[in-house]
Amino acid sequence: MTSEQLERICWGVALPGFGQLLNGKYIKGLFFTVVEVIINLQSNLNEVILYSFLGQIGHAIQLANYDWLMFYPCFYIFSIWDAYKDAGGGTTKYAVLPCAFGAYFGTVGVMYSRVWLGPVWLGLGLFFVGMFIGNLLRKRMIRQNYRETNHLQ
Repeated sequence: MTSEQLERICWGVALPGFGQLLNGKYIKGLFFTVVEVIINLQSNLNEVILYSFLGQIGHAIQLANYDWLMFYPCFYIFSIWDAYKDAGGGTTKYAVLPCAFGAYFGTVGVMYSRVWLGPVWLGLGLFFVGMFIGNLLRKRMIRQNYRETNHLQ
């Protein structure tokens, strides 16, 4: 990973759309930034994060607008992945798998967060589980592909 790619990832983590703007993809960057603001405001995400960090999980759950909040993990991770890809990253085989699994598991975490840990902690926890599983699957698929190409068994 180059320093340019890492910079795009970090700006994408800070705010979706910023990585795209740094890559010169201005329309896409503005689109992602506007969508981020809309989802953030509609889901009450900032308050949900605040009360989750304060340990007031029940209050965070009550404030969360789950109809909007469930979009956030996939949108957020896609925005980061897209900025990284546009900066020349993600060209190795199956490189998208950890991000795809992380986004999926993070969304499932948000869906079930009313039951346990709240939307921030369960969503983040399952995001990292998904990244781990996606990375394991990616490595396995690369190994399998290597064996098939080199006729090894």
